[in-house]
Amino acid sequence: MYYHRQLEKTILKAAEEFACITLYGARQTGKSTMVRNLFDGVEYVSLDNSRERELAVRDPELFLESHGVPLIIDEIQKADALMEAIKIRIDEAKLQSVKTGGSVDLMYILTGSNTHKIRQKASESLAGRTAIIEVGSLSACEKQQIEGDMFVPDINLLREKKSRFVYKNRFDVFEEIYKGGMPEYWINNIDRTTFFDSYITTYLEKDVSRLINVGKLDDFRRFLMIVSLRTGQQVDFAEIGRAVGIDSRTAKSWISILEASGIIMLLQPYATNLSKRITKSPKLYFLDTGLCAYLCGWSDSRILEASPMAGAFFETYVVSEMVKSIRNAGQRIEYTLYYYRDRDQKEVDIIYIANHTIYPIEIKKGIGKDNADKNFDILKQYKMPIAPGLIIDTGDSLMPLNRSSYYCPVGMVGL
Repeated sequence: MYYHRQLEKTILKAAEEFACITLYGARQTGKSTMVRNLFDGVEYVSLDNSRERELAVRDPELFLESHGVPLIIDEIQKADALMEAIKIRIDEAKLQSVKTGGSVDLMYILTGSNTHKIRQKASESLAGRTAIIEVGSLSACEKQQIEGDMFVPDINLLREKKSRFVYKNRFDVFEEIYKGGMPEYWINNIDRTTFFDSYITTYLEKDVSRLINVGKLDDFRRFLMIVSLRTGQQVDFAEIGRAVGIDSRTAKSWISILEASGIIMLLQPYATNLSKRITKSPKLYFLDTGLCAYLCGWSDSRILEASPMAGAFFETYVVSEMVKSIRNAGQRIEYTLYYYRDRDQKEVDIIYIANHTIYPIEIKKGIGKDNADKNFDILKQYKMPIAPGLIIDTGDSLMPLNRSSYYCPVGMVGL
């Protein structure tokens, strides 16, 4: 069974405008399945195939000649030289189109799982020639197969979506958190231990082993578990290093590997020259809560919901849903999502920036309390317009706390 993805509209629009599309993201997020469904009938080749990979590395021009266009190339990060060869072919096609007065149709669809490397290589070699799109695991709307839009915490926009809102109680939400959104696991109901054990082993052997000493893979596996226990927290490289038995520089390097692989994201603090008292450390979030719950060792969603980590997992779930909805709309999160914390421990979970306006957001596992917006006023120091804020919780309705803050059910994120 194929689950339609919200990103499909963005991809199809890009296919009309670019000669190449580059999709990247963590393993098992459904990149290959989605493009093969969208571009049914287009030739597909995976560089996991050793013969194809060897040819692509040894003679990228011959590789491209042997397949023609349009062409889907999976695991593109395994043959760096291909991107340069693709650039040359696209430029030749564009030059020919200028002479004939025609246009260049879609030639290549590239996918891969090393997010940083692919984005960097595509930006360098294929600048202006490819659309670069990040793919995450299934969003809540995609799991329900209902229409979803980019999440913008504007009260008027949220009111318009109330008719589509379907209430999920706290236990339903934590069942979803526990399972996560890896398409194959969610759709096919594979044994949890078998799926995630295989996922982690494949990730270590195919991605991590190329970046660190193979003898350190057991340390990295332990590092994965230690980091999963810190989802939703500020990053302290020295503390993580001590827990694993590595130095802080290695911990920082390994965090970068997780981020580059699309396993985690680092949410940066919102800071300006006015913010000398603001903490400078990013917060770490797993992008798939199911993987995070498995690494932490939780054996049941009810046990997780009653645990001391429940709040951190709920926050991780909300942040990951925001990230998915923004990326599914073809937008970047780097200039949209931040958090606030100062030396006095005053904190705002999410600062959402849109149209030069601040939207403050608090995330509460249960029902938001009457003082949940107590730190919103501290954001006035930035001298920017501040829109009504949100307290995202497990309530059942969008309703005002006061004139400047609203309770928002978690099910409306990404709706």
